Amino acid sequence: MSGVDVTLVADGVVRLHAAATECYVARGTGGVLLVDAGLPAMWLALDEAVRLLGAGPRDVKALVLTHGHFDHVGFARHAVSTLGVEVWAHEADARIVAHPYRYAHGRPRAWYPVRHPRSIPVLAAMAAKGALRVHGVRTTHPVDTDGVLDVPAGPHAIRTPGHTDGHLVLDLPDRGLLFTGDALVTLDPYTGRTGPRVVARAGTADADTALASLDRLPVGVRTILPGHGDPWTGDVREAARQARAAGVA
Repeated sequence: MSGVDVTLVADGVVRLHAAATECYVARGTGGVLLVDAGLPAMWLALDEAVRLLGAGPRDVKALVLTHGHFDHVGFARHAVSTLGVEVWAHEADARIVAHPYRYAHGRPRAWYPVRHPRSIPVLAAMAAKGALRVHGVRTTHPVDTDGVLDVPAGPHAIRTPGHTDGHLVLDLPDRGLLFTGDALVTLDPYTGRTGPRVVARAGTADADTALASLDRLPVGVRTILPGHGDPWTGDVREAARQARAAGVA
C-alpha cells in the first residue's frame, strides 16, 4: 500500500526499497538500528520492517546516516519527532544533514537525463516518493573517528569521503554485512547503470577521492547493502575493482 518493498535480506536485517533507494533496519543487542532514512514515503513502511524483526517502532534506538543527502535523510525528522531516535553522522556531514539539498557535486545535474535517459524514470520515481520535499535534522551524535558505534548491532563506522566529505560505511563483520551508502552502489540514479560503481559526479563531491576511498572498504567476503541498487555478495575487493573499471560518469 505504501509502494515500498520490505524484505528480509539477512539474519536480523530488513531492507526498505522504493524508487531505486534503499535503507535498512538491523536488530541488535538493546534494540533496532536504522541505517539511513531513505525517502519521505518510506516512513510508512517502517512499522512493517521492524515487525519483521520481531520488534516494534519504539525499539528503534538510533539512526546512523551514511551521509546527509536528501535521499538518505528523507524521514529522519519523523523518526526523531515520533520515536525520539538519536541521529549519528560524521561531523563533516552535519551541515548537509541539516540542509540536505546544499551539497557539493562535481558536475551540473541538469544534463544527466539528456545524456543518460535511463535515469529519467528513476529520478521521476524518487520525486514521487518525496525526494523534493525533505527536511533536514540535527545530528545528535557527531562521529569524528573510525570505530565501533555505541548503537544496536554495533557497526564499525569507516569514513569514506568523496561522495560527501563525511561519508561513512558501516561494517558488521560478525554477520558478513557491509552497508555502503553511496560510497559503492549497484545502481547509479543519475545514469541508470547497474553493477558495482561510484555515483556519478552529479551527486558526488569529489570523484577522485571517492575512488580512492574504495581502498578503505574492509577486505573479505561481504554482502554489500548499498544505498541504491540490489545487494551484492562476494569479495569486497572485487566489487571495488568493478567500480574502478566502471569509472565515474
